[in-house]
Amino acid sequence: MATRDATAAEAERWFVSHGLPWFVDDVRDDVRRGLGRQRLVLVVLLAAVTGAAAGAAVGWWQRDVGTGLTVASQVLIVGLALYALTTLRAWAIARWAARRTLGSLGLLFPLVTRALPLLLLFITFLFINAEVWQVSATLDGSVMWLTVLMFSGIAVGFLMVRLPEELEVFDRELDPSRVVAGARGTPLGPVAEALLAEDAVDRRLETRLGGLQKVNLVLVLLITQAVQVLLLSVSVFVFFLVFGVLAMDPSVVQSWVGHPPDPVLSAQTARLSRELVQVSVFLAAFSGLYFTVYAVTDELYRKQFFTTIVRELERAVSARAAYRLLKQD
Repeated sequence: MATRDATAAEAERWFVSHGLPWFVDDVRDDVRRGLGRQRLVLVVLLAAVTGAAAGAAVGWWQRDVGTGLTVASQVLIVGLALYALTTLRAWAIARWAARRTLGSLGLLFPLVTRALPLLLLFITFLFINAEVWQVSATLDGSVMWLTVLMFSGIAVGFLMVRLPEELEVFDRELDPSRVVAGARGTPLGPVAEALLAEDAVDRRLETRLGGLQKVNLVLVLLITQAVQVLLLSVSVFVFFLVFGVLAMDPSVVQSWVGHPPDPVLSAQTARLSRELVQVSVFLAAFSGLYFTVYAVTDELYRKQFFTTIVRELERAVSARAAYRLLKQD
């Protein structure tokens, strides 16, 4: 009995370290209570009221509605994020995401060489277009970040609609042999075969995923895809920043935006202007939205980049099946 409890505890730590805290029974029960309708409505209302108050105060002080809206949205997002990180145990997913981001740096070169060439051919024409510079120059501070948030929200919404399709394979009953093979190399590997060999176990019930567990898998896919989009967007931003410094003369920028460019650092670095940074941010955010749509619609990309993560998730689902049997036994 002690050995089984120790194995279950080790398996739970393994789930948490792999960004799947909602696979753990006790954690899932706590999260389910945290997602109760009354508590959730109270948290959202509290965050919204706090954000509205902070945004109104800052907007009145700065005499800028855009700044107030930005502060309000930031306070709302921070409040909901803190609730998710603590009560909903999203800190485990966030910690895994941080490790995943560092581990994904090796994907940057193949990702850029595959996705950027055609994208840059189109985006570069926008970069040397006067209207784009004029629009970006008017997106001062808060309005620029609201625009970036809008692009990000559209991208996340699109991913949330399409990514569950990648998990349809887990809706089917898992074959016991696949469970044993998938659990190999996890803390449950040594006991999976013995547990699944017991005739008394209702395999169909225990190998199917519940609602929160499916949501956890979708979040893992979402974060994985978001990391790739972020890497590509940063690459586009750096490219246009360097290209603009090298190719865009301040006199040309002035003729487009109607006023001398505002240097970021000093007058000696006029080529690195606030207008250049803003247009680079705008085009990078637009590129991220484009790549999000491309990533979930291009079959070759999905086959290349989703195969590894889906295999990891299948391994976790197999380990979860053995874990449930271990807890039930």
